[in-house]
Amino acid sequence: MTMQLETAQNPETLRRVAIDPISRVEGHGKVTLLLDEEDHIQQVRLHIVEFRGFEKFIQGRPYWEIPVMVQRLCGICPVSHHLAASKALDQIVGAHHLTPTADKLRRLMHYGQMLQSHALHFFHLSSPDLLFGFGSDMAKRNIVGVAAAYPDVARQGVLLRKYGQEVIRHTAGKRIHGTGSIPGGVNKNLSLAERDELLKDVYQIIGWARGAVHLTKQLFEQNLAEYNAFGRFPSHTFSLIRADGAMDLYHGGLRAKDMDGKTIFDHVNYNHYWEQISEEVKSWSYMKFPFLKVLGPEKGWYRVGPLARVVQCDFIPTPLADKERQDFMAFDAGNPSGSTLGYHWARMIEMLHAAEAIKELLHDDDLQGTDLVVTGERQEVGVGMIEAPRGTLIHHYHVDENDQVIRANLIVSTTHNNQAMNEAVRKVAMQYLDGRKLTEGLLNHIEVAVRAFDPCLSCATHALGKMPLQVELIDAEGKQIDQITRGVCDEPSSCC
Repeated sequence: MTMQLETAQNPETLRRVAIDPISRVEGHGKVTLLLDEEDHIQQVRLHIVEFRGFEKFIQGRPYWEIPVMVQRLCGICPVSHHLAASKALDQIVGAHHLTPTADKLRRLMHYGQMLQSHALHFFHLSSPDLLFGFGSDMAKRNIVGVAAAYPDVARQGVLLRKYGQEVIRHTAGKRIHGTGSIPGGVNKNLSLAERDELLKDVYQIIGWARGAVHLTKQLFEQNLAEYNAFGRFPSHTFSLIRADGAMDLYHGGLRAKDMDGKTIFDHVNYNHYWEQISEEVKSWSYMKFPFLKVLGPEKGWYRVGPLARVVQCDFIPTPLADKERQDFMAFDAGNPSGSTLGYHWARMIEMLHAAEAIKELLHDDDLQGTDLVVTGERQEVGVGMIEAPRGTLIHHYHVDENDQVIRANLIVSTTHNNQAMNEAVRKVAMQYLDGRKLTEGLLNHIEVAVRAFDPCLSCATHALGKMPLQVELIDAEGKQIDQITRGVCDEPSSCC
């Protein structure tokens, strides 16, 4: 678990190679490689080069605006921010238990989000690598190439995502940046006509989702040795979990396991998440580096997202997805948690689970209920957590007596995976690039490692005033006469 290749010796003497920008991911990032004269790699880093200011510019806004505002962090996973913010603000308005209609409509919206996002990532962004090969011809290694060579696969990917977007439209009001979830509940139910429109296609969607799982499984079986070894490393895992140990993508307690699968903590109330995790910063990235406090920053980093959730849960509460989970857990001698490419297989299992969950919810009469909102005793602090497509998402707000947000802290899925992604690119660089003349195909192996995590780099670069800063005052003779260093806050409960 110790971080390798963190800082190269004498970097000024090394050759620098940059992959800028990383392609087929959401947002902007780059990878830099430092190589010596014999092309041996001395340092590899994933840099997040965007900057966003959401934690600051939502300050001073009325709290009821926040669930709509924070969606602008991202056009791919806006529903996740919409719901995480709503869950935090439920606590602000004292709505500790939503009505059955509100709870199930939010869950339906969330499963639509999981379905469309997973379909987008696998079929549009990652399938070109998996279907054609990591070092294949760049001209066809894209979605256009997939559509030409595998038209049925491409068509199903488009229609799976379209269906998920329709679920979002009917529950949130719009496919992107909707308004359906509000503090204390929702602002509309699902009409019978909307339900029937979604029901007529749901069984086909489940069939296509099963096919996607089987396609991924087949790719692993055909490339088992390469896929298992690709960017492989042990890590801890972190996610929400239902009270009975089931996967729950909308709500639950915190569970963390170590690299051997042993439980570190379980069913912890997320309202005090800062007692379990903290964040550090590094001078070369706008993205922070979370870690489990009990293990410290050096050894406490972890993975989140589909791989972590499928490995951590005791079962998936829909039958088809749970059967696929059992097959997934059995591969690689029953230890799939270290497989970077295993994210793709786990992601498709979750997509199948989302399709099954949508079908079950559509048959629930509570979706047509009219009791939509509850309120209670007003509070100043609210924390909302949800399992977004890419992993655990945290929204944390302080609201004053004037109903204005005065502090905010957001820890997004990609931030949780920051160190794991850096570890993956280092492993792949050492496996495939060290000592070799670099080609586009070899460099794409690095991008494949990053894409496996489905990073949302836009979401992950939101903090203002958190970058470390050191200012030195040097006199004319080169002597340092003063120095000022700015650190970061370590306790979100008091200063976020």
